[in-house]
Amino acid sequence: MFSFKKKSLNLIAPLSGKTVDLSLVPDPVFAEKMVGDGIAIQSTGDTVVAPCDGTLTLIMDTKHAFAITTDKGAEILVHVGLETVSLKGEGFTALIEAGKPVKAGTPILKLDLEFLASKNINMITPVLISNMNIIKSMTPLTDIDVTVGKDEIITYTI
Repeated sequence: MFSFKKKSLNLIAPLSGKTVDLSLVPDPVFAEKMVGDGIAIQSTGDTVVAPCDGTLTLIMDTKHAFAITTDKGAEILVHVGLETVSLKGEGFTALIEAGKPVKAGTPILKLDLEFLASKNINMITPVLISNMNIIKSMTPLTDIDVTVGKDEIITYTI
């Protein structure tokens, strides 16, 4: 017998910290879901990992954000901190180049937390699905402490 039930997929924490509802991010671009829907993490860690398996399709020149496309077509965007584009890459080190396949937990960026703190950067990090038109359902797991590369932060179906 065949089952056509949609298997739920998930994203894991790309950073350690506490998950926050996206509407609470103090930036309207994210809070109003202009670039996608998802969750944010009030980050405490210095390593940012892939939240899922897929292809690393983009690392911004300023290294403050990256995108992964899953084999099911979901486009995942991780934007580290707020107003970080203004740093022009300072405080961020890319550990892998765009175009490479990644597994959930693969390190993507290393952060210089001391430098970022010296610039008064808010390290809240939105984790978004940017092509919500293909998503049937999504459940962000808010207000929980998460460990980088381990804990689930979003479940979704396509």
